[in-house]
Amino acid sequence: MSSPPELARNPPSRKQAALFQGKAALFKLRRAVSDLGAPIRRQPQGSVLAEAPILGEASSEIWNHQSAAEFPLTAGKVQNLRVACAALHGLQFPAGAPFSFWKQLGRTTLRKGYVSGRELREGCLVAQVGGGLCQLSNLLYNAALDGGLEILERHPHSRLIPGSLAEKDRDATVFWNYVDLRFRARFAFRLEAILSATHLTIRLRAQQGEQSSLPVPHPATVTTTGAPVRSSASGDCLTCGMASCFRHPGSSADHPLATGHTAFLLDEHWPEFQAWCRQHSREGDHWLLPLDGERWKKPNYAWSPPKAAEVRYATCQTLHASFRTRRIPPQGAIRQRALLSRDRSLAHYYARKLEPSARHLIISQNLLPHLWQCGALGGRTFDVLITRWPLLELQRRLDHAARLHSASPTLADFRAAPELVAAESEALDQAARLVTPHRAIAAHFGSRALLLDWHLPKARDQSPHPRHHLFFPASPLARKGIYELSAALKSLDVDLLVLGGASEGTDPLASLSHRRATPDDLFTARALVLPAWIEHQPRLALRALANEIPVVASAACGLPEHPFLWQIEKPNPDALHACLSALLAPDARQPSPCAP
Repeated sequence: MSSPPELARNPPSRKQAALFQGKAALFKLRRAVSDLGAPIRRQPQGSVLAEAPILGEASSEIWNHQSAAEFPLTAGKVQNLRVACAALHGLQFPAGAPFSFWKQLGRTTLRKGYVSGRELREGCLVAQVGGGLCQLSNLLYNAALDGGLEILERHPHSRLIPGSLAEKDRDATVFWNYVDLRFRARFAFRLEAILSATHLTIRLRAQQGEQSSLPVPHPATVTTTGAPVRSSASGDCLTCGMASCFRHPGSSADHPLATGHTAFLLDEHWPEFQAWCRQHSREGDHWLLPLDGERWKKPNYAWSPPKAAEVRYATCQTLHASFRTRRIPPQGAIRQRALLSRDRSLAHYYARKLEPSARHLIISQNLLPHLWQCGALGGRTFDVLITRWPLLELQRRLDHAARLHSASPTLADFRAAPELVAAESEALDQAARLVTPHRAIAAHFGSRALLLDWHLPKARDQSPHPRHHLFFPASPLARKGIYELSAALKSLDVDLLVLGGASEGTDPLASLSHRRATPDDLFTARALVLPAWIEHQPRLALRALANEIPVVASAACGLPEHPFLWQIEKPNPDALHACLSALLAPDARQPSPCAP
């Protein structure tokens, strides 16, 4: 019979730990003094070599300890990798400039977002803030070797962990600040640190044939050689069995047994998403919300989390953003920039509140690119609640409409930064599910989309009355199809009620009979008409369908199949005129879908 784990070897004592800390302090001081004589510069992030060929690459799994007992420290390791990858990804080094692991990352602290992870210390896998970064240093070392870079400093681990790169002598441990990993190249190179839901990947990129003819500078470095003393073992501080060790957490509440939870990172309330999120929420899940919509009487934030969920609100951030948006124009580039800034602020607040044990996320789309850019999605799976066209497709559609209506000042007044567009595209490619009730957007994503049913409001009791006018449920803007509608109505004798007050600067409806409307005017209308280029949330059109009021709309509105829906393929004056003529004819019967 084998000995109990705690008897297999002597547990470390506090005296040994104090001696270790004293020795480490001396080594740290020596490294600090030596670096003063040959300082290494921190290199900036950039995109110059983003498309250069891959020189060296290494990858490994990040969730390789799946037991409930070891999950907390494994989740902590992944969180530390998120923070470190955000700091390293995109670094660009000129020819001869050395890479130093600790110079680029700095000290791992709670303030920077690091948490307790698995760290190898004195032969033990213990809980330590910043623990687990050796997986990153291992891959950096292997990518540098494969890329033919000069290794200036590398230290092997003191303990062999089964299945690790240490078994192949391809490992590189790090410990602030004197156990470092350093390498350099005679050419400029770019470092990429990519954390997917399952793997950490390191890539080095460089242009071939750009080696420098200048001599490489020789900073003062220490190269560690010689074989380490190693012993095979498995498990970490939570499962080693040495309960008598002063480092062992025992049954501490700081290290609960867990396998992760889902976090809901939500913004504007949609009834379709409310039902789906509640259906997929489990006990212990976290809901991160802008504010308590019921308490603050804000229906657009009226989420209703399950009672078993843990709820956190970004109340101050949301109220501040609401105050700011009231002081900016109702449309245009200024407003769009302010909304993006507000989304970024909310996304970063949520990212700070995410716990390492959040293995899966459900995210409102407007927060997605900002969460991707700050690295919060690395090491996690996630679903996206799709509330609009992807930025790339949205801007393509606006560009197309702008070419048709070059006089419009609103179709081309704002475009998101290319970096944000690229971030959203990359994040959408990595998403597990894309959830939306919008038919057109779901068709755009194909089999990757999960199509929900639109929520149709309860029909309103109405007294019979004649209906003659048309109801336009938006501001008279080009993206809502106002130019196409104006052309289609020129030969039709009908009044138009327009809901919104924003405008194109000039009045596309100047030659037509029209007036401002209120939402209740919908119920006196012959039909609702919306030949939009862009429409993400057609709530009034859904209300019209629920009340059996005919709706003439473009496919871009994403409406559900309905006997009172007359749908045209795209904003087109001729197709729109044909639908409206048939609808307004004296002998018109219950509507049927209108051909493009």
